[in-house]
Amino acid sequence: MTVIPTRHRKLQSLAETGYVTLKRYAGHLDPKEWESLEYLDWKSGGDTNFAVLASAKGDDDPRGFWEHGMPDKGGVWTSNARLAPTLCDWVTSVGANFGRVRIIKLQPSIDKGTVLERHLHQDDNNRLNPEPEGWVVRVWLNLTDDPGSYMILREHRDDPTIEHRVPLPRGAQFVVDTERLWHAAYHLGPEPRYALIASFESGPALQAWMDDQRSPGVVRQANPGETAAAPAAAGTAETR
Repeated sequence: MTVIPTRHRKLQSLAETGYVTLKRYAGHLDPKEWESLEYLDWKSGGDTNFAVLASAKGDDDPRGFWEHGMPDKGGVWTSNARLAPTLCDWVTSVGANFGRVRIIKLQPSIDKGTVLERHLHQDDNNRLNPEPEGWVVRVWLNLTDDPGSYMILREHRDDPTIEHRVPLPRGAQFVVDTERLWHAAYHLGPEPRYALIASFESGPALQAWMDDQRSPGVVRQANPGETAAAPAAAGTAETR
């Protein structure tokens, strides 16, 4: 998908690289809040299932809001939400207008080549989003501790010379313009990876939350073979 220039309100903090890593979530994450949810067999970015916390109409519906003639904003909590109060509080604490909110359950990846060939994708967050309202981006909260796993981010799908990698420890938080960047999680396993993914509208509220959650010194991890002259990224070098 080619991103067409728009007059939507965007965050300057995402302008350079399209993503920002934040400090790890410091609160308690209780597995009961995601393991007790009802999951749908919905494939996106790998062998995945999704539990819907907020949808366009409050139904257990993982589809894009555009299926209902709506932009990806104004999400309505589903019946799953009452089982995950901490996760819902995390969403509302951001203070920005949110749309789709889901828990992804991702099975271990076969290998990185398969992830790059089959699962690297861009999202379609801003269909029906009127100009000049805020550009919709995605925010992740990794729920399980997945050492060695990471989110792959690329500006151009088939260009590996600069590949950003966001590690996925428990509590990892990061913001991605997923309509701009190609992305997919490379998950080593052996257990499923769980993460919360929420759509948020760009604007002062989201930026204020990001400023509060910024990690003080982040180091970019370069792709093997990349030269030292490559430009630095805005976060450590981690689906719709």
